[in-house]
Amino acid sequence: MSKTYTITAALPYTNGPIHIGHLSGVYVPADIYARYLRIMGNDVIYICGSDEHGVPITIKAKKEKKTPQEIVDRYHMNIKKSFSDFGISFDNYSRTSSKIHHETASTFFLKLLQNNSFKELTSEQFYDEIEEQFLPDRFLIGTCPKCGFEESYGDQCEKCGTSHNSSDLINPKSSITGNKPSLKSTKHWYLKLDEFQAFLEKWILEDNKGLWKSNVYGQCKSWLEDGLKPRAVTRDLNWGVPVPVKDSDGKVLYVWFDAPIGYISSTKEWANNNNQNWEKYWKDDKTELIHFIGKDNIVFHCIIFPSMLKAHGDFIIPKNVPANEFLNLEGSKISTSKNWAVWLPEFLKDFPGKQDVLRYVLTINAPENKDNDFTWKDFQNRNNGELVAILGNFINRVVVLTKKYYESLVPSKNELNDADKVVLTRVNQSIDKIENLLGNFKFRDGCSEFMNIARIGNKYLADEEPWKIIKEDPERVKTVIFISLHIASVLAIVSEPFIPFTSKKIKNILNFINDSNWNWIGLKENDFLITENHQINEPELLFNRIEDSEIQLQIDKLKKNN
Repeated sequence: MSKTYTITAALPYTNGPIHIGHLSGVYVPADIYARYLRIMGNDVIYICGSDEHGVPITIKAKKEKKTPQEIVDRYHMNIKKSFSDFGISFDNYSRTSSKIHHETASTFFLKLLQNNSFKELTSEQFYDEIEEQFLPDRFLIGTCPKCGFEESYGDQCEKCGTSHNSSDLINPKSSITGNKPSLKSTKHWYLKLDEFQAFLEKWILEDNKGLWKSNVYGQCKSWLEDGLKPRAVTRDLNWGVPVPVKDSDGKVLYVWFDAPIGYISSTKEWANNNNQNWEKYWKDDKTELIHFIGKDNIVFHCIIFPSMLKAHGDFIIPKNVPANEFLNLEGSKISTSKNWAVWLPEFLKDFPGKQDVLRYVLTINAPENKDNDFTWKDFQNRNNGELVAILGNFINRVVVLTKKYYESLVPSKNELNDADKVVLTRVNQSIDKIENLLGNFKFRDGCSEFMNIARIGNKYLADEEPWKIIKEDPERVKTVIFISLHIASVLAIVSEPFIPFTSKKIKNILNFINDSNWNWIGLKENDFLITENHQINEPELLFNRIEDSEIQLQIDKLKKNN
């Protein structure tokens, strides 16, 4: 039965390009899930957009002596194009500087204000006397109160991942001037987060125990055990969504209040452009809301945003938040400031047409339960040893044999022997496994099982050796080729969530006919998708080998940049 899903991917900061850490942690797994749900016949909207109000943007603007708008305009287009070129299938990619977002965020704030979900508090905040401005969040650095890391930000430690308030920092200093800040009184609006403690404990610790990933559940449990406190939702800045009340000049909505509302405003934008009802995806209890994020965003998506939605009263809350851990690069943590990263625009330029190779490697080595490492050598080995030698080899062999023996016409299927039945059973079991794994956010294992189908196909051809028996037993060869082409058609469909460009190539080679059977449901309901005498197209290599020299260039570039 078809269901409705709203899938969100964390809004990337528009202060730099996308890198492989972003892709591995959020955008590739979310895309796999969205594509899978679509080909299962569900009503899916996959939403994202640029987060353009973060403090890192204002910091970058100061450094480059540009306006924040100039910074976000540059990187918004860069990021949007990169995602499109890479094949991320967003239904809408918006931006938080848009009019519709400012209106949506302002209205949301006023609704919570009306519902008495805020308290106004005047407190002393850090202030840079030289710059004559308050120092929220990432304008502050100091020692993390939990792990002792000496370059923690005011809102979060990037080493241990802990979120905290700027007042918790030890030895804070201004990240603008490096000076020790003073304290100055200012008024802000605080979400009464403590009032949602009981709701969150039941929803997370009881209702979702054993259903959510252990890393997500564990971090939420730790936060709840510490006890929730009111949290400021406004900041003293001149860049962002202005606080929509009187006497609030120079104050904007805190980025972690305004950014997740960007999912809603992006959905509204899509609905306006497509004559759809956005409320179906945010206010219908039958809709499942899924947030894809990195582990540094767990608290905001599992504690703060659900509390905001609950405080509003009209919205559904997330069904699941399958956060990933971090991806390292060549044994070290990815660092944008040190240029220790593989940037997506550069990858697309250096490896044209190899989007699926990167998608495959990032999926098969995804940091789903623990931090993982990307190395260029592994990238090469996965391409040459798996995509070329297993998947590409199988598709090419069966298509070449079909052309050679039957002029590219699908031969007739004769009586199946035990070997054929065993292979078909194993393929069907793999399809069921992939379906179950993807439905439970286990994309790495699902990808491995997909490649296993190609292994089954290769072994079947190797065991049956049709090239050796074509003369003495031509009827048997027809069956072997038919079964092999069936496996190829299975691969054309189950590969789509993982490597969509390649899926399209395989469908083209098999002369895919756009009928209702050629989909995932068709795999389940029909014994075979291919039919006798169906004309397939010319053989085409799906992948090419990557040479040592190409990999060495990338390693040298990393070392040079760093």
